[in-house]
Amino acid sequence: MRFRTRTAPRTAAVLAALLGLLVPLLGLAAPAQAAPVGFRVQNGRLLEASGNDFVMRGVNHAHTWYPNRISSLSHIKAKGANSVRVVLASGDRWTRNSAADVANVVAQCKQNRLICVLEVHDTTGYGEQSGATTLSRAADYWTSVKTALAGQEKYVIVNIGNEPYGNSNYARWTADTKAAVQKLRSAGFNHTLMVDAPNWGQDWAFTMRDNAASVFAADPDRNTVFSVHMYGVFNTAAKVNDYLNRFVAAKLPIVVGEFGHNHSDGNPDEDAILAAAQRLRLGYLGWSWSGNSSDVQYLDMVTNFDPNGLTSWGRRLFNGTNGIVATSKEAAVFSAGAAGTNPPAVTLPHH
Repeated sequence: MRFRTRTAPRTAAVLAALLGLLVPLLGLAAPAQAAPVGFRVQNGRLLEASGNDFVMRGVNHAHTWYPNRISSLSHIKAKGANSVRVVLASGDRWTRNSAADVANVVAQCKQNRLICVLEVHDTTGYGEQSGATTLSRAADYWTSVKTALAGQEKYVIVNIGNEPYGNSNYARWTADTKAAVQKLRSAGFNHTLMVDAPNWGQDWAFTMRDNAASVFAADPDRNTVFSVHMYGVFNTAAKVNDYLNRFVAAKLPIVVGEFGHNHSDGNPDEDAILAAAQRLRLGYLGWSWSGNSSDVQYLDMVTNFDPNGLTSWGRRLFNGTNGIVATSKEAAVFSAGAAGTNPPAVTLPHH
């Protein structure tokens, strides 16, 4: 049966229809996002809340296994770093770091004028490593310690999970990473999020590289940074440059979240990694300050957490060409006016 249509539609209905056509055409479909409260991504670059470009020059510190070594943060700062990636545990594989402990880590990072990248290590090698947990579980952990992170968006970047997926079932990385990002956004996290590559972080199958654009688009805040770990897979300058250049060309934010000068799976080209990061103005975080197990003890930058005991790797990373001393710039949030006109001297933090 045909229904008679109105010959004179109400004015409101006409206006509504016109607006429905015009709004998308004018690019007004979504309400304007509120200005970011902290770090943000713009045109493939990581920016501070002030709009200053921020390039990480730092190291990894194994806090969860050495909680009594919190003074390492001041030592790392004294060597010239502007950032530190801190190992935490969700309790799924290693002893859980409490909200109070996380709050203390953040406070010590701020006291020592370091940007704090916090990561959950329990996801390492999921699908291949016994005991490893999912990105979804890591997201639940972050929500459980949210009180320690809320309001710290200018100082803290949340690296959802370390090396999620080994070399098994790694194609699931894309969907799982999108879901974890969205889970944190739904929980009210406004921080810049960092996501590690699968394949033990080295992305040799290019899952992250080839799906990064869709993962970035799945973040409603468009505030996700990608992290590749460079060990034996990245044993030539050609491999290093090709990988990083593709992200830069695509205007997708990338950092080298871990790398070393040697590894059991091959010999990374650390000179090429440092040179490419400097040429492209990309962040890097070397692995690691101290405390590695005996089989990879060569990755310690200092011996037995002694800041005066730089190893050959430590000397290369801190004092060598394109290293931290030569290229690190402190975050603007800590400069005069942002953190007081007389910033405190670097001191040993309280335990």
